[in-house]
Amino acid sequence: MKTTQYFEFRRRLPDRADIQDAWIDEVIRRPYKTQRQSDGRIRMWAKIEEAGGRHLRVVLLEDGETVHNAFFDRSFRG
Repeated sequence: MKTTQYFEFRRRLPDRADIQDAWIDEVIRRPYKTQRQSDGRIRMWAKIEEAGGRHLRVVLLEDGETVHNAFFDRSFRG
């Protein structure tokens, strides 16, 4: 999995330390919703049952494969 330095820094935060790479891969492979931002980055969401049914948001760079951010999105209402 390709990642940015920003992602590597942010994933060390306590609220993100439990996010598994497999969950990120799952969101990328089977997103529930996808949205392109004005800067070209791609937002994807999927429900992660193993995480209590929470929705994980993954943000990719414009190339569609480099992970820039990943977090459980409390405001997402799929």
